[in-house]
Amino acid sequence: MAKEIESPCVSSCKLKHEVCTGCGRSKEEIKGWRNMKRSEKKATVERAAARLKKIKKKGKG
Repeated sequence: MAKEIESPCVSSCKLKHEVCTGCGRSKEEIKGWRNMKRSEKKATVERAAARLKKIKKKGKG
């Protein structure tokens, strides 16, 4: 059986423009996490990581 994809949640939730600044997921991704298939979760984690990277770059600039 395939390993479960862990939630990127870091229990530091704060939404800014519908995106959590703690984990990088959108509000809809957070709400739908439990019902996502493994492939959807993997894609969500990848998108969230990219968003967090952008958020952190903007914070430094």
